[in-house]
Amino acid sequence: MKKIAVIGLGYVGLPLAAAFGEKREIVGFDINSKRVLQLKDGVDVTQEVSREELSAASGLSFTDNLEGIRDCQIFIVTVPTPIDEFKTPDLTPLVKASETVGQVLKQGDIVIYESTVYPGATEEVCVPVLEKVSGLVFNKDFFAGYSPERINPGDKEHRVTSIIKVTSGSTPDIADEVDALYASVIIAGTHKASSIKVAEAAKVIENTQRDLNIALMNELSMIFSRLKIDTHEVLAAAGTKWNFLPFKPGLVGGHCIGVDPYYLTHKAQAIGYHPEIILSGRRVNDNMGPYAAAELVKAMIKSGHTVASSRVLVMGLTFKENCPDLRNTRVIDVIQELEDFGCSVDVTDCWADNAEAEHEYGISLVESPESGIYDALLLAVPHREYIVRSAQELRAYLKGNGVLFDLKGVLPLGEAELRL
Repeated sequence: MKKIAVIGLGYVGLPLAAAFGEKREIVGFDINSKRVLQLKDGVDVTQEVSREELSAASGLSFTDNLEGIRDCQIFIVTVPTPIDEFKTPDLTPLVKASETVGQVLKQGDIVIYESTVYPGATEEVCVPVLEKVSGLVFNKDFFAGYSPERINPGDKEHRVTSIIKVTSGSTPDIADEVDALYASVIIAGTHKASSIKVAEAAKVIENTQRDLNIALMNELSMIFSRLKIDTHEVLAAAGTKWNFLPFKPGLVGGHCIGVDPYYLTHKAQAIGYHPEIILSGRRVNDNMGPYAAAELVKAMIKSGHTVASSRVLVMGLTFKENCPDLRNTRVIDVIQELEDFGCSVDVTDCWADNAEAEHEYGISLVESPESGIYDALLLAVPHREYIVRSAQELRAYLKGNGVLFDLKGVLPLGEAELRL
């Protein structure tokens, strides 16, 4: 049985490594030495894999040393694929991971990529790096596969083994081997694509579709706000039809939905096509933070507050509920816009790490906000610790005429002055 190495032990790599580790020998590799030490102690700070699950993965070991993966024959790359400040794909982590694997690549080895990319990136960007560093020839000396991740951070129902896995390989035989490899741990089954490009395209459109559907809801929210209609009431009514899709308005951040469409649009523009619908949806979603801030400011003015001297409490900074991940959170857009209006903004988040918030955004989280001092409260991220509280409990943070903004509409209708 071939020995596996997983390169990158984040939200994607660690659950996958743990699943394989219950059945076979596998090495988890990460350049973050602190992360490796934590995992050796059974601690996953992302809270995706429990101490018990790590213990059950008896075949799994961890290393930050290249020598620790030299004897592996299958390398699964699960590093992030972000965008830069110009919303252009940043393939630096993928290239560096390929350089790392190239140093230990041997005759007959297989390199499988799980990171979200545009169609063609595996063979056009990653494989040349592997060839250059290793001195080996693609599809003669070594082979490649692509099996896109479908991890949903914070979701304890849809886990890596319970989600159908798309697989592919650089030759028909390798495609079969890659498919069989994943089928050995994926309970939900696999779907073997005809080529690596098809598998890459399938992944990138999954989140593009979600992005566009949320953009539609956000645009409807702006329309209904002007019509003085509650968007969530409209969606509840429309949702009684069997084929109405259950999307809701909100901020679109994180390292998937708010990022992946730009990989597809980048490739589309590179081949001479300007994708109007996809980019239009991105513009709508990217502007929701400033829009939400402006709506709150208008509500505060109507309630008699002087905005420039007001205090606002923002509850939740992570990109989604019940998840500690702060990457690409769009709550920061709301905060910065409120500060531009002159508001003094305090941020609290029971899931986020204060040091990470300081490092990423220069925000020092307030652990225990004071009662009765805020002019407005923005319930931005409905962590379970927050939504168990009633609107009355949340209002305890507010002054008598304070404004409660339920961004995602989790409170009963009429209990907040404002919601998207």
